[in-house]
Amino acid sequence: MMADRINAVARRVPVWSVWLVLLVPAVWTFWLGLTGGLGAEPIKALERELGEVALQLLVLGLCITPLRRVLGINLIRFRRAIGLLAFTYVGLHLLVWLVLDVQIPAQIWADIVKRPYVTVGFTAFLLTIPLALTSNDRSLRRLGPRWRQLHKLTYAVAVLGAVHFIWLSKGFQIEPLIYLMVILGLLALRLRAKRRAQRA
Repeated sequence: MMADRINAVARRVPVWSVWLVLLVPAVWTFWLGLTGGLGAEPIKALERELGEVALQLLVLGLCITPLRRVLGINLIRFRRAIGLLAFTYVGLHLLVWLVLDVQIPAQIWADIVKRPYVTVGFTAFLLTIPLALTSNDRSLRRLGPRWRQLHKLTYAVAVLGAVHFIWLSKGFQIEPLIYLMVILGLLALRLRAKRRAQRA
């Protein structure tokens, strides 16, 4: 079966290689920014690229459980790395906005308070902090069942990230809406599985 073949390959892939491969877009994007490869507005392009990769990684992380349940593809061992990489990209996205884009501290706080898309994005970032801090075996043991409850915040982060992307887009663009629909679809699958488990 195809799932068995994929699982056999996945078992041989070291987790560190996932970090290595998925950090390539960040390095490449920064390189393009430094060499003039991001167009007329390199900072805006850098923000967008980093933010979009963060959203893609969040979606990828949310796909891991449905892939196992529906298709039998087991990528659970990579989920922590993918989650921490998503946090890394969110942090880089925010850092570029703070240091290279806005730069003025007073303006930063004014934007967070007054601009809804910034408020939503910053809220998503704040929610990723406890997720990143507890993405380790020690926290898993200490928190017990509460760990799973806490990490359900990933869905909220993903939804807020997609809304942030939609709000930032100029005019009607289908791509941000696709992200939101996929995330809501994954959330619906999660809720459906939960209802089935409660009935069993």
